[in-house]
Amino acid sequence: MSEMTYLEAISDGLRTEMRRDESVFCMGEDIGVFGGAFKVTAGFHEEFGPGRVLDTPLAENLIIGAAVGAAVEGMRPVCEMQFADFISCGFDQLVSVAAKMHYRQGLAVPMVVRLPSGGGFSGGPFHSQNPEAWFLQAPGLKVVAPSTAEDAKGLLISAIRDPNPVMFLEHKHLYRRVRGDVPEGEHAVPIGKARVVRRGEDVSVFAYGSTVGLAEQAVAELGEDAEIVDLRTLCPLDRDAILASARRTGKVLVAHEATRSCGVGAEVAALIAEQAFEDLDAPIRRLTAPDVPVPFSPSLEQRVLPGLDDMKEAIRELAAY
Repeated sequence: MSEMTYLEAISDGLRTEMRRDESVFCMGEDIGVFGGAFKVTAGFHEEFGPGRVLDTPLAENLIIGAAVGAAVEGMRPVCEMQFADFISCGFDQLVSVAAKMHYRQGLAVPMVVRLPSGGGFSGGPFHSQNPEAWFLQAPGLKVVAPSTAEDAKGLLISAIRDPNPVMFLEHKHLYRRVRGDVPEGEHAVPIGKARVVRRGEDVSVFAYGSTVGLAEQAVAELGEDAEIVDLRTLCPLDRDAILASARRTGKVLVAHEATRSCGVGAEVAALIAEQAFEDLDAPIRRLTAPDVPVPFSPSLEQRVLPGLDDMKEAIRELAAY
């Protein structure tokens, strides 16, 4: 085990797979000599060469389209969107081609799209989105969103090895703020399995990405006997883990930084309402950002994004219901 930041763990996972499998290669804007906007691929150009660390034009549609072609020919491309927001420029190739290739022609498309997402750094409305819900409406895509350094490495390795296109959401606010012990060498975390962060009996908090740590801090400060479940994988959801926790506590909070309408929280709430309604002791509650673009102003951004006080209030009120 080595202590790493969330960012270092992503870099380590990618480097591990590139050393293990020569079919794995990277492509994206400024990922070569420059090492990427956030330095995830720093040193990769020197180690693997320009043939496996490809600097591309500023054209996300080209990046995704080229990755699809390489994947169906047996390669395993890992694409970096410099910011998750820019995936909209490559959306057609992703949801109309990559996601449907298996259903349409029986072909595997083993590709990963890395999506630096989220706010918290005054990046404004074009660099702070959490677009995960866009992909849940595209059958054929898998979606993962790690919250810890260990899971960041393990889920990336599993994503690269998966025969399906995987959207890998990496929260920018966690890059250098989250640290943890990470297994050295090959370390794979299975896609589709949630992680119980802490056991509890009174309230279930379902979170992913940036809100997992927020929930941990809130529960620690409140002293509530709350269970925290890190979803980790958003598609496919770990339905068994979600239902088991909801049935045990009877009170549910779903928290995420993405906007409220039609989000992951809505899907989790619908699942519980459909299959565990009679086990509930309180209405399901969601803690999310409102349906507005993320502001540039630091003070306004703090008002929009879910914060520690918001999390504490939601847990406290739910526990007292």
